[in-house]
Amino acid sequence: MLSYITYLAGVWAYNVAQKQSVNKAFIWVYIPILLLLPEYYKAITPGLPDPSFSQTAAIAVFTVFVMKGAKGYRFSITDVVVGFYAFCVSFSEFLASGYADAQNLMFTQLTSVLIPYILTKSLVEPFNLRHEFAKSFVICLSIVFLCNLYENKMGANLWSLILGRFFPGQGEGWMTTFRFGLARAAGPYGHCLIAGIVMAVGYRLQRWLHWSGAWPKKMKIFSMIPWLTPGQIFTVMIFGGVFSTLGKGQWLAGIVATGIVIIGRSKKRLLAIYAVLGVLVFIGIPALIAFFKWISVGRYNATDDNQETAAYRYDLVIEYMDIAAQKLWFGWGLMQWPKVLGYPSIDNNFLLVYLNHGLLAVTLLLGMMFGMMGTLIWRGLQQPFAEPPGSSLAFTLAAIYLMYIIAVATVAMMGQSATIFFIITGLSAGYLQNKKPDGFATENAAPVDTRLFRFRKVL
Repeated sequence: MLSYITYLAGVWAYNVAQKQSVNKAFIWVYIPILLLLPEYYKAITPGLPDPSFSQTAAIAVFTVFVMKGAKGYRFSITDVVVGFYAFCVSFSEFLASGYADAQNLMFTQLTSVLIPYILTKSLVEPFNLRHEFAKSFVICLSIVFLCNLYENKMGANLWSLILGRFFPGQGEGWMTTFRFGLARAAGPYGHCLIAGIVMAVGYRLQRWLHWSGAWPKKMKIFSMIPWLTPGQIFTVMIFGGVFSTLGKGQWLAGIVATGIVIIGRSKKRLLAIYAVLGVLVFIGIPALIAFFKWISVGRYNATDDNQETAAYRYDLVIEYMDIAAQKLWFGWGLMQWPKVLGYPSIDNNFLLVYLNHGLLAVTLLLGMMFGMMGTLIWRGLQQPFAEPPGSSLAFTLAAIYLMYIIAVATVAMMGQSATIFFIITGLSAGYLQNKKPDGFATENAAPVDTRLFRFRKVL
């Protein structure tokens, strides 16, 4: 019964959506719940799917969104791709396990994939709320960073310490790992590598906010740090959040993705493209060849832990491709594939989706990643140079997709990192439907009440 506190998130979100606005409930209730509360704590409900905090909030916001006429929604082909991906994942599990065992995964695809995608697409760009949306992300992740400092030092997760008593027996499989003598902070995301992906998304959004001049020059809460602007303070905090996870794969992904942002910030785009391509050709390709030689020695011939970890991920693909091909189209079902001795963990999301849900699902996922990244870059190149430099949302979103492609090749995309991917896809789809260049408001945007409180005036 204690686990039923997750339903309070839905009650809160529903009240804000009904009494104030659906937009505000999504940006300032749902997003904080998603980023600040663990997904691995669920309300165990007999006979029904077991929702997490964010899933109950998503259902509540979506219910009011539909009741009020789904304002802001416009159909696009991306809707079909995301919907078909969710169907393939759900159907594959139904084929493998039957409805009774598959209902929770089906529920997850609805509440953590499809609904967040639709809400983001409909409630952010059509109402000119991209800055508010990104600010909600950044503020929440700054709070997570402050809590991560305790986890780095003490090796104990604050969310488990505080919330674990309400969810006995849940979330105990997540273990704290260490690197460089520090605990690798996982925050409310279960694993430090998932936290690294979430923080990397937040860092890109914060840099875009900072370059866009979206933060005020002064904020009362930061009055004790007068030598830094709020934008600089948030940048330092989110960068600290990225560092606190101590995830080298996520660091590398973020660094490589910066190449796209460099193109977007440069007034001489053609020169910037040549420079980035030159780095890729003359430095990236030789480095990649050397890297593959380094990891192809086999995990048992590795000379240190780093090489063994990289070789393990390389060997995974070789060991499991034939197994995945045996259930080609819809996979083996969630974690039901035959395990190869010595390779219990699939640290590659593309391989994991292929094994679990088959070729259709992994093809759709790759299509979303590369398709949206390419479309956003093309859109950014077609627009006039965005002032101030770096304020182009197209290049920022494209960089996030590249970061995801690299990062999830080394870890499963699960929990909040998966939901955030589809939120970014929803934001991208809404952005691409908005034909105005960056920095210009949409003329037909409906007014949104963003006040914290509403009072009735009586004469």
